Amino acid sequence: MNRFALWLAQGLGSGLVPVAPGTFGSMIGMVWFLLLVSVPSGFVYVCGLIVGIAVSVRVSGLAEKLLGQKDPSSVVVDEIVAVPFCFLTWIAALWLKYGHWPSAGVFLTWNTWPYTLVLLVAFRVFDIAKPWPVRQSQCLKGGWGITADDLLAAAYVNLCVLVAMSIGFWPR
Repeated sequence: MNRFALWLAQGLGSGLVPVAPGTFGSMIGMVWFLLLVSVPSGFVYVCGLIVGIAVSVRVSGLAEKLLGQKDPSSVVVDEIVAVPFCFLTWIAALWLKYGHWPSAGVFLTWNTWPYTLVLLVAFRVFDIAKPWPVRQSQCLKGGWGITADDLLAAAYVNLCVLVAMSIGFWPR
């Protein structure tokens, strides 16, 4: 059971990549996002977000103990579960505009994939730079400290998307 939890915490092995494991974890997070958004239901999406947080907190806290390190760089489940949070503002805007749940393909069209890429890069920047209170959230115990900083980085991404939308620099 500990091996399985560690495998999950390390992002199905993506966290073992020697260079930029968080970026590789974010790529797996993009797959998780596409799976969640593919089900045309906001309820399923939110349930996936909640389950993702619960799994991340549990397995990343266990991974800290198993590896004997605080916030090991190989633990990337936090990036994986945070990526779908980065899309919340964009999803909400599309849902409000069209009156239905956006399909996964909406985020990967010729016109929108650059925005998806910008969103992912912004997430990595906020996760690495750790502006207030992202860095401070790492003081939380166990898996909460590992997971919360990525969720707060995703909140910063949503703020940026909201600002970009309000000044006309983001598709709706």
